[in-house]
Amino acid sequence: MGGLPDLVLAEAATPSDLVAARLQMALSLGWHIVIACFGVGMPAITVFAEWRAIRRGDRTYLALAHRWAQAMGVLFAVGAVSGTILSFEMGVLWPGLMDTYGQVIGLPFALEGFAFFIEAIFLGIYLYGWNRLPPRVHVLTGIPVCLAGVASAFFVVAANAWMNQPRGFDLDTGRVVGVRPWVAMFNPATPPQTVHMILAAFMVAGFGMAAVYAVAMLRGRRDRYHRLGFLVPFTAAAALTPVQIGVGDWAAKFLATNQPAKLAAIEGVFTTSHAVPLHIGGVYRDDEMRYALEIPYGLSLLAHWDPQALIIGLDRFAPQDRPPVNVVHWSFQVMVVIGVLLLLLGLWLALAWWRRRDLPTSRWFLRGAAAAGAAAAIALEAGWITTEVGRQPWIVWGVQRTADAVTPVPGLVVGLLVVGLVYVLLTVTTVAVLRRLTRAPLAPQEAPGQEQEEP
Repeated sequence: MGGLPDLVLAEAATPSDLVAARLQMALSLGWHIVIACFGVGMPAITVFAEWRAIRRGDRTYLALAHRWAQAMGVLFAVGAVSGTILSFEMGVLWPGLMDTYGQVIGLPFALEGFAFFIEAIFLGIYLYGWNRLPPRVHVLTGIPVCLAGVASAFFVVAANAWMNQPRGFDLDTGRVVGVRPWVAMFNPATPPQTVHMILAAFMVAGFGMAAVYAVAMLRGRRDRYHRLGFLVPFTAAAALTPVQIGVGDWAAKFLATNQPAKLAAIEGVFTTSHAVPLHIGGVYRDDEMRYALEIPYGLSLLAHWDPQALIIGLDRFAPQDRPPVNVVHWSFQVMVVIGVLLLLLGLWLALAWWRRRDLPTSRWFLRGAAAAGAAAAIALEAGWITTEVGRQPWIVWGVQRTADAVTPVPGLVVGLLVVGLVYVLLTVTTVAVLRRLTRAPLAPQEAPGQEQEEP
């Protein structure tokens, strides 16, 4: 069911160029998505800290909000660069997709552009307005930044959801007709994917911000500034973790009905059958999941709330239409394991706070919190690998193959190397600027006071 004319298929890229294009897109998306998470989650945490500072007259909260706003500005600028690279790559690397279906998925991309400019404008006002606007007016200027960041994530993920559940158009001999952009944007995959991604963004931002202060506390900096710098973002991320696990279950149930090949790849299920077990670990080989710990009836129960439910296996799909099972299976396993560990870490803090109104005394808690920043980002990347690789070999599920969408222009390996170098430079520059920012002294009027009240 390739969606392109035979003329384009005859000019398909070589296998090496297809691999290079996919690797370049994976590198760009994988790098950008982590930075974008801070653009989604960090503004809300920053505005909350400033609101608390205004409400309580608390200079510690004010100092944190100002420092986080500065970091937010740096990350927004870097994200704008990586986002621009991605937008060019969509047209340059995948002309088969954009030429054929650009009119179908153009709406969310256009709306994302509006959200980006709103975020940029108000972020500029927010950053410039420190000590220039009345405090209550200044904190209000941060609200559009929060809303625009979330809206931007929604529109981009809605476009990706369409690739998993294409709607809003008809095909007439390979030509797109009857385009319905709103139907395309609000396709069946949009609700679970967008909610899952937005929650993940807040978790990556929260755990990532908290990790910086956890490292400082491990080095002996236990003053109120560092305690609050840890507690505010960590608490926000930890509170969302059980919600995210519930949304993940919703998304998995959606796959059972709407993308059974992806669910079969996630669990390594080859034979369509009833009462299918859940696989933990294992390696898929010769159409069988081997060495896995099996939980009897587990997959049928989780997918359909029925231990005897039917699970569609990979045997229902032609070999050329099956995703690469081991990559999808293990990326999903990594995401789930990290999610459970983050949940336990949050419960550890909740238990200590309930008992003593204080952080856990064990240094292992802070070590876990320091690792949680990187772990949340790894879980995010693993989730996207599950989503994107699990859709293969389709770029638009069931309609257009990835090999049919890639540019036929040769030499994509060179582009991959150039883009890789760009991201190395971006990474080094971003880390250097953020490290310099963390070492910069606070302004005298924002130096933390001696407030002893708990957060």
